[in-house]
Amino acid sequence: MEDVCEGKDFSFPLEEQRVLELWARLDAFHEQLRRTEGGEEFIFYDGPPFATGLPHYGHILAGTIKDVVTRHQSMRGRHVMRRFGWDCHGLPVEFEIDKLLGITNRQQVLDLGIGKYNETCRGIVTKYVAEWEAVVTRTGRWIDFKADYKTMDINFMESVWWVFGQLWDKDLVYKGFKVMPYSTGCKTALSNFEAGLDYRTVPDPAVMVSFPVVGDADNAALVAWTTTPWTLPSNLALCVNANLVYAKVKDKSNGTVYIVAESRLGQLPVKAKASGKKQAPSKGSNAEAVQGGLDTESYELLAKIPGSSLVGLKYTPLFDFFLEFQDTAFRVIADNYVTDDSGTGVVHCAPAFGEDDHRVCLSAGIIEASGLVVAVDDDGHFIEKISQFKGRHVKEADKDIINAVKDKGRLVSKGSIEHSYPYCWRSGTPLIYRAVPSWFIKVEKIRDQLLECNKETYWVPDYVKEKRFHNWLEGARDWAVSRSRFWGTPLPVWISQDGEEIVVMDSIEKLERLSGVKVNDLHRHHVDDITIPSSRGPEFGVLKRVEDVFDCWFESGSMPYAYIHYPFENRELFEKNFPGNFVAEGLDQTRGWFYTLMVLSTALFGKPAFKNLICNGLVLAEDGKKMSKSKQNYPSPMEVIDEYGAML
Repeated sequence: MEDVCEGKDFSFPLEEQRVLELWARLDAFHEQLRRTEGGEEFIFYDGPPFATGLPHYGHILAGTIKDVVTRHQSMRGRHVMRRFGWDCHGLPVEFEIDKLLGITNRQQVLDLGIGKYNETCRGIVTKYVAEWEAVVTRTGRWIDFKADYKTMDINFMESVWWVFGQLWDKDLVYKGFKVMPYSTGCKTALSNFEAGLDYRTVPDPAVMVSFPVVGDADNAALVAWTTTPWTLPSNLALCVNANLVYAKVKDKSNGTVYIVAESRLGQLPVKAKASGKKQAPSKGSNAEAVQGGLDTESYELLAKIPGSSLVGLKYTPLFDFFLEFQDTAFRVIADNYVTDDSGTGVVHCAPAFGEDDHRVCLSAGIIEASGLVVAVDDDGHFIEKISQFKGRHVKEADKDIINAVKDKGRLVSKGSIEHSYPYCWRSGTPLIYRAVPSWFIKVEKIRDQLLECNKETYWVPDYVKEKRFHNWLEGARDWAVSRSRFWGTPLPVWISQDGEEIVVMDSIEKLERLSGVKVNDLHRHHVDDITIPSSRGPEFGVLKRVEDVFDCWFESGSMPYAYIHYPFENRELFEKNFPGNFVAEGLDQTRGWFYTLMVLSTALFGKPAFKNLICNGLVLAEDGKKMSKSKQNYPSPMEVIDEYGAML
């Protein structure tokens, strides 16, 4: 063989093609499956890639690992089903269709018709099937494309309904109104783990704003710091830490009196003597003029105040958009989430746009759960109520809002900060945090079980399990599984008009039995109009389905059950061989598929979904950045394989 390889005419690509042709003539892969049928099962779960893109080197690396392990198990005589899968629903597909049809808002989809929109989505799902099969086959991997599974198939979707039904029966589902990561690019809320998929270091504005205390003898103003100026029009409260010490200081240049945490005095702006313009805080070069962080040439310390004494103080609102709340709002509240690690020790609270803001304002009676006004629409634009900035996208309005604050004489300082900020993993737009209604899985309730189930698994490398994945599970939050979108598995929840009666469908048979309607497809345009009579009597009307669809990650997390249509088929196969033997994907799936597999299997069965896992690193482009088809920062895999061969 050594002599052959050294020959001038030897070509790895040509030799590989000959091997592939031989395998094809022998139907070698399926022959291997036939010969091992009836033997011990080795259950391999192949994670479904999104069907809207072509395979890249990351897919090829993970696919090679999968192929090596499953071939080895087959050679040991085990029967290893290897079914390719497709993630067909959700944001990836809708995002492509929105671009294709020029859709920019939800109403345009409704005007077009959900049926037409969804069928257009269905039409592109198989767009790249031939390319995927060509690339994967050319790499020498044995995988069954003929028996592939698709998350849009009715059997798969029915099993997803069953999974949700089981969680409902276990009291692990609730509907809530929570502040969630929200993509204005895709016009939907994202789960916390989705928000963690794409963090970028970016500059953002950082401003200090004054809030004059009503009735203060010194006309003092509390100073809050924020990196989201667009939330200032929705301010309803200020939050301090009752256990911190605050300081009241006077600006010697103009007599203005400020209140900030004593430990943050050094963050107040100082003025250059010559120009009179504000400059960055002193770094200590003039040590004798700085006491406890306070620049004594610029400020005079008037008093120290315990944080608890600030609670209940009223202040003058920055804007007049929410004056109807003035009986309960525009006052100081306290919570331990406020720290003196950054900012001023005073946090501006816009309860519709911050998780902690919402929590503390609800607890303090600033707002009521049913009375919250969300001043930003689904597209990320200010609503009519914010008249000065109506129709503007929130991130684009930052500069004008800062100028408006300055015009009111309330801008203490402005600058910028570089920090790590979440971006939408699909549209590439910066996320905002926005209060939205959603259906949640009670992940926090089973957090201890998740950690125990993780201990039962074997990972390569083990530090990913012990560190990265363990830490992620340790901080796991309730999972928002609903999306206000169109192309996906509909939530199987039917609810009465008064909200008092809820029926969850866990099978097609149940829906047909209760509605009297024959069901041939589970997508929205086939089930949205199906109603069921109230069990309380005809005077209570009918129950209608909620409009939401599932997060596509809920579907892929249901894969171990749905790809074989469990529990409606293959009961013995599943129950005899669960958890599965093996999964393998890239490092990014610790917050993606590995996580959703673990959450759902733990919630359903108190077991991990898999026994063994191999996690490969991420393959980056030559410039060290994520491979991007749109940026064209990597060569086509087929071009490389055709020139050098797949083995090299």
